[in-house]
Amino acid sequence: MSNQDTKQKNKMIATSAGTAAPTGFTKARILGSAIAGISELSLFHPVDTVAKRLMSTETRIVGVSASNTALNLNAAIFRDACHKNPLQKFGSLFPGIGFGAAYKVLQRIYKFGGQPVLRDRLAASYGAQFDERFGRQHGRTMIAAVSGSMIGVGEVFLLPLDALKVKAQTAPEQLRGRGVFDIFAKEGFNLYRGAGWTAARNAPGSFALFGGNAAAKSLMGVGEDGQAATWAQDAISSSAGAIASITVAQPLDVIKTRIQNRPFDSPESGISILRKLVKNEGAGGFFKGLTPKLLVVGPKLIFSFTIAQHTIAYFTQKFSHY
Repeated sequence: MSNQDTKQKNKMIATSAGTAAPTGFTKARILGSAIAGISELSLFHPVDTVAKRLMSTETRIVGVSASNTALNLNAAIFRDACHKNPLQKFGSLFPGIGFGAAYKVLQRIYKFGGQPVLRDRLAASYGAQFDERFGRQHGRTMIAAVSGSMIGVGEVFLLPLDALKVKAQTAPEQLRGRGVFDIFAKEGFNLYRGAGWTAARNAPGSFALFGGNAAAKSLMGVGEDGQAATWAQDAISSSAGAIASITVAQPLDVIKTRIQNRPFDSPESGISILRKLVKNEGAGGFFKGLTPKLLVVGPKLIFSFTIAQHTIAYFTQKFSHY
């Protein structure tokens, strides 16, 4: 083996999909993740608003008749604009776009760009132990899932931006007439309200997202003999991870959204919200908004995850030649 081959081999480690990838290309991961975040935001912000408003609605939406259900949906989704014309209704789905942009781009850079870094470190330090315990194929999947879960828990540092985005989408009157610096100065750590529930949601959700993605790629044989994933394979694996993640995290996501939806001066604990939800809405309340999330928000996550994976791989290959 030549010195060049040896150097290249030393730069390669097992990845979450079982494929070998050069390490250290931070620029590729940041750039690919940022492109994914910006692309996702530009296409899916209104959809995210609809899902958040449904999850924060504490009354039953399904009525005694189809017309009654339609009226309830109209009021839950469009709020103050529910009696306006279609164009104004559509415009009402774009609140919090500023907070949304900051949150989404930073979140995607941190999550999609950070998970491969942590995954690589875990593989380098504990890869042998994972392979011994779970087998080589499943060991790589578990490394991807565990690193994803750890990244998900750390995501709470972005919670203030997420909280302001949710308030702008579901309770804009709480932010009306207030500047960003004024909000951060006066509310302080109140913006981290629900951090524990967010971490509890993110841990299994991100575990399922990255683990499901890695498992799907492993089943498709991606990474064997250095095979890179195609667009279709990235999309399929992203779909598997996204569906698993959204479903697993949904109950805690409902609690988190309602905590963030509360007025700054009238907080409510997650336990209190949990008790009220069970009493007033039943077990089905935990999955309120799941259908639109799977049908519409699901494709949003699939879209951004696919873009991130493929563009990161593309830029990694480009930068490896310099």
